[in-house]
Amino acid sequence: MIITTTLYDQLSAQYAERETATAEPWLSRLRANAFASFTANGFPTTKNEEWRFTNVTPYLKEAYQLQPAAPANGGSAIDLSALDAYEVVINNGIPVELPVAKGLSIHSLKEAANSPIVQQYLGQSINLSQQGFAALNTALFTDGLLIEVDKNASIDKPLLITHHYNAAWPFFAQPRLLLIAQRSSKLSVIERYVVDGQAALFVNGVTECVVAENAQLDHYHIQATPTNFHLVNFTQVSQKADSLYNNHTYTLPGASLVRNNLHLDLQASNTESHLFGLYLAGGSQLVDNHTLVNHANPHCYSNELYKGVLADSARAVFNGKIMVQLDAQKTNAFQQNNNMLLSDKAVVDSKPQLEIFADDVKCSHGSTLGSFDENALFYLKARGIGEDSARNMLVKAFAFDVTQQMPIAAVRDCVEALITQKMESLYDRV
Repeated sequence: MIITTTLYDQLSAQYAERETATAEPWLSRLRANAFASFTANGFPTTKNEEWRFTNVTPYLKEAYQLQPAAPANGGSAIDLSALDAYEVVINNGIPVELPVAKGLSIHSLKEAANSPIVQQYLGQSINLSQQGFAALNTALFTDGLLIEVDKNASIDKPLLITHHYNAAWPFFAQPRLLLIAQRSSKLSVIERYVVDGQAALFVNGVTECVVAENAQLDHYHIQATPTNFHLVNFTQVSQKADSLYNNHTYTLPGASLVRNNLHLDLQASNTESHLFGLYLAGGSQLVDNHTLVNHANPHCYSNELYKGVLADSARAVFNGKIMVQLDAQKTNAFQQNNNMLLSDKAVVDSKPQLEIFADDVKCSHGSTLGSFDENALFYLKARGIGEDSARNMLVKAFAFDVTQQMPIAAVRDCVEALITQKMESLYDRV
């Protein structure tokens, strides 16, 4: 059964309207296939195994508009003023500020739609029949960014992508990013959100990353937004031989719904991947992290560490799957999910998974769930540290184990300061 909503009807009407507009033939075909996949399955429900702990239906009932209204005033932002970076600003899904940097090409995806590289990579690696939100984005995204790093170029500063939303009425946005790190290149990308106003926002974002031979892409996603923000984010990464991809995803208290889908395809030998995630949730917040690392070739390495801290009635989901295909001998793959509950009303559903079809591999996975370490708490209190301070120290030590993996000091300091601020707020309610 497909659940239809006013939003579903609006999206269908928007696609029918765009179907008559002039577009590149290859893109029209891609959009048609994507929309057919979306209409065949509709929005995912809890009857879908991949969504059984995350019911998105309540978040889709708002009277969303598909075009933003006049700008609203006031809002929230992450202070990265100490970061020396090239900055791209995307306002309500549309690029408005594109920097110039040696070795780095940044274009509007709409304007670059006819370029061979966009035709080669856009929408080609995502299984749209199984990813309803990604199919919807592919069918109806208005614009986005094409980011390409030249061969052998090592970009001297990080690229900061600021997603700015300032719609005065409820808005359903569908940003799209295509990041291509060419052979032997290196780039760090940091994504953040700036949200103005109190209107409900639903962001259905898709990012595709191509990491070519011997290239390195460091990808940071900082999610610190107000409660009126709902995010479903899909990131597809394709890695070539000898490449390195590092992903850091940090979700902090605020947004009522966050669903992160991170899929990695290790498409050649000697690839290396590191996935670090930290989610702090409070109130009635729902944070869902789904990861998939597909080892299809020999001599590859992946390491995944996600940690969560939950207070109040917050709920978190972690579903991490490692696939080791028949030909992926000599694979090293590790996955760990650790959770700390600060409230007896908080809930975590953790499901680490391994599917191994090769016989010469080193793989492990694990999941833990608990509260404070009473022995450590006693040790600190015995040395004159107050109970509240001792608990805060333990929480920060638990969380900072993940943040210490960030090599960019300005980003690490910013995230750790946010964690300290948010955790003190959460702990005040425990």
